[in-house]
Amino acid sequence: MDYPTEPERCPWRILVVDDEPDLVEVLCGALRYEGWEARGATAGRAAVEAAAEWRPDAVVLDMMLPDFDGMEVLRRIHAARPETRVLFLTARDAVEDRISGLAAGGDDYVTKPFSLAEVVVRLRSLLRRAQPAGAARPEVPKGALVLGDLVLDERAREVSRGGEAVELSPTEFALLRYLMQHPRQVVSKAQILDAVWSYDFGGQAHVVELYISYLRKKVDLGRTPMIHTVRGAGYVIKAPR
Repeated sequence: MDYPTEPERCPWRILVVDDEPDLVEVLCGALRYEGWEARGATAGRAAVEAAAEWRPDAVVLDMMLPDFDGMEVLRRIHAARPETRVLFLTARDAVEDRISGLAAGGDDYVTKPFSLAEVVVRLRSLLRRAQPAGAARPEVPKGALVLGDLVLDERAREVSRGGEAVELSPTEFALLRYLMQHPRQVVSKAQILDAVWSYDFGGQAHVVELYISYLRKKVDLGRTPMIHTVRGAGYVIKAPR
């Protein structure tokens, strides 16, 4: 499998829909490598539900699905969010699929078998063209910590999630920075105490629980959770799948 570029760390949301779970997993992995968020679905109904709940910027959509076809998925998604970009996956010899997909409102297509590089390049082109002049997504600051749609800019002491500012106290900021410096890694209360408070609390590890709860209310409230408790071990932060 080929990965075409270095990660650009722009948190686009991409929903991958195909009836082959292995293909969904591979595509999602390639998109996450680009710094984007990716979720998968293997049936039409699941795709429509995921699009309604997650509000992706683009959908990579197979024509053939086990319950209803890609055209119906496109219709239902566009009925709710017509701005969602759709990249169809089609069989190499299905010329009628390509024509009907574009005519129905699809933005582009790739034919199977395809390269991961082609999918990424076509998606990037679709998403960039989708931004009105002067309304492009803000650039992620150089050196910022990025996990999914969560951005921590240490130099500016600013945090945002999904483009919305998140106001944190100095201690909350330090705690989030430590977690984001160890994404998808379980860190213990002792490690957090040492890194954030820099001295022994004499067994008062409940202060970590308290500040984790503060963070959750500000970072995760009303959104897909990113901060998770691993019972008996500590905490982990990871982008939603």
